[in-house]
Amino acid sequence: MSSKKRDDAPRGSARASGVPPEVAAIRSQIRDFLDSETTDGQKIGNAKFGIYAFFDYDGEPVYVGQTYESLRQRIGRHLTNQRTDAVAMSVLDPFEVAEIEVWPMLELAGTASRDLRTKALLDAAEYTVFQMLLKKSTFGAVLNEGDIARTEIVPLPKSYRQRIIPAELYNNRKHPDVRIARRATTIANPARVISERDVSKGLRRTLVTQAQRLEKLAADRFKEIGGEIPMGDPEEL
Repeated sequence: MSSKKRDDAPRGSARASGVPPEVAAIRSQIRDFLDSETTDGQKIGNAKFGIYAFFDYDGEPVYVGQTYESLRQRIGRHLTNQRTDAVAMSVLDPFEVAEIEVWPMLELAGTASRDLRTKALLDAAEYTVFQMLLKKSTFGAVLNEGDIARTEIVPLPKSYRQRIIPAELYNNRKHPDVRIARRATTIANPARVISERDVSKGLRRTLVTQAQRLEKLAADRFKEIGGEIPMGDPEEL
C-alpha cells in the first residue's frame, strides 16, 4: 500500500520530492518560467546558451552568470540547492532571489560549447549584462565572487523576466525583518571562511557588498518604524 501511495503522488509535488510545500511552490514557478516560450516559440529554459541574472525583493541585481549547458540546468542548480560554488560559499543565497531575467542566445544553437567564437560571444554578452546591471544597482555591485572578464559592449538578445515567488508567499518573504535575519546569517558564512582560509579578493569584495546590503536594509527598516539613527552633535566633536 505504501508503494502505491508513492506511485499515486503527483509528479513534482512536495509529497513526491520530500521538500516543504513552500519550496515546491517556488520550484513550480521556476519551471513555469523556464517552460514559457520565446517569441520564436522555443522554451526559454531549453536554450543551451544564454545569460541570466537574479534580483532580490527590492529589484536589486544580486548575481549574473552565463551558461553553455542550458538555462534550465544552470538556473536549477543555483536555486534548487544542487550545489554551485556561489551557493556553497554563501555568495548567493537562493532565498534572496525573487525574480529572474534571462537572455537566451538562440543564435548559438548548434555550435560547440567550447568553440572559441561561441565562448567569446557568451563572455561579451555576460559583460554587457553585468555592466548594465551595475548601473542599476544602488551599490554599484553584485555578489559575484569571480571577476567578469572585460570585453566590448555588445547588442543583447531579447530578455525575459519573471517573479518566481508565488503570490501567497511573496509578502512574508519580502518582509524586511525576515530578510534581515536571513541576510545576517548569510553574511556570517563567508566571514568565517575568510577568517579560516587564504581567499580571493573577490570573496572579500562580496563580503563588503553583503555588509552594505545588510546595513541599508536594517537602516531602512529602522526608519520605517519611526527610528532615528543618531548622527552625533558636531559641537561635541
